[in-house]
Amino acid sequence: MITRKVHCLQGNMTVPGDKSISHRSIMLASISQGKSVITGFLRGEDCLSTIECFRGLGVQITDNGDEIIVEGKGINGLQEPKDILNAGNSGTTMRLMSGILAGQDFLSIMTGDDSLRSRPMARIASPLKEMGAKIDGRCNGKSAPLVIRGGNLKGIEYRLPVASAQVKSAVILAGLYADGTTTIEEPVPSRDHTERMVKAFGGNIKREGNKITVEKQELYGQTVRVPGDISSAAFFMVAAAAKENSHLRIKNVGLNPTRTGIIDVLKEMGADIKLENLNTSGGEEIGDIIIKGGKLKGATIGGEIIPRLIDEIPIIVVAAALAEGTTLITGAEELKHKESNRILTVVEELTKLGIKIEELSDGMMIHGPNIIKGGTVNSYGDHRIAMALAICGLFSEGPVKIENSECIAVSFPNFEETLRKIIF
Repeated sequence: MITRKVHCLQGNMTVPGDKSISHRSIMLASISQGKSVITGFLRGEDCLSTIECFRGLGVQITDNGDEIIVEGKGINGLQEPKDILNAGNSGTTMRLMSGILAGQDFLSIMTGDDSLRSRPMARIASPLKEMGAKIDGRCNGKSAPLVIRGGNLKGIEYRLPVASAQVKSAVILAGLYADGTTTIEEPVPSRDHTERMVKAFGGNIKREGNKITVEKQELYGQTVRVPGDISSAAFFMVAAAAKENSHLRIKNVGLNPTRTGIIDVLKEMGADIKLENLNTSGGEEIGDIIIKGGKLKGATIGGEIIPRLIDEIPIIVVAAALAEGTTLITGAEELKHKESNRILTVVEELTKLGIKIEELSDGMMIHGPNIIKGGTVNSYGDHRIAMALAICGLFSEGPVKIENSECIAVSFPNFEETLRKIIF
């Protein structure tokens, strides 16, 4: 993929369905009683991996183009898989499904691609073992493939060492199968799509402060409308905010407060952003995001806001590179455990484009504004890195060629086509 300098971004656009909500809609529909109908589903490679894994567990899932129909098996209706379940590149699939599989009284084996097999899994295995599941894997159980023999779970009280929506969600889903009460305490709030969707499917889940409690229960099929993914919208938000004369409306985007850190940060950096047409569906806030272009300024980003924008940090770094002054990002060590080591990859690849950026142990320091030069960069198979590098090209003195850009299909299959329609 090659991108080049543009004058501005103009028009109305939509982004694909929210990746996090799409994953969870399939998972909860599969273990609910009765039929569920899902619209707006993200047909990216990661979410399609989740569908294939649940088909491997005996769930009938039909995609008729406009909607996904899931014939739920109930909380105890999944079947022992005849083959290994393949999560592809999707950490969400592997980590959240581990919670569900921990509740099944049969054997499951989960694997993934090279990238996923190198990512840490002990963080979810540890609490699930504490609940009674037997889990093993490579590197003394720290890496996939994972072998899970579940059933006979008991509720636990578990305090997350770091804020992680995936670990929290795995324990919540296992809690739906556990005798007694499962309580999860997180240090700061992370994205809460699992809690909201369990409630939308009729589940009894409670939150008091930073503590979440859940008990064994049945869920019931629902109609789910998946909003646009704010993590996908973020790339266009930054491009429009930093490019003068831009005026962009991104329609029907999910505005869950645990995900809107990108809006807060861009506003702090001086961006002109407004929200319109606000509504709620399935417990999730939805609305239009309107961005006008202008000048940005540096900011200090860290602390409790980090879990609310962890996936958006690669594109926030691009905003920082274009902004006046220095931007400091700290408390983002979790970036080292994504599809790539995003701290290292962002620093190395943006440096190739002439951006002044320093690697920190838990983040980055970016000195702006920068004159971005053209060049060849590499995504290392990380879809969010690839899209962030593509946005750099819109501001670059020369073309930016992104190698291994096909990984964008993981979350945004028509990214290039969408971009072409709004650039001038």
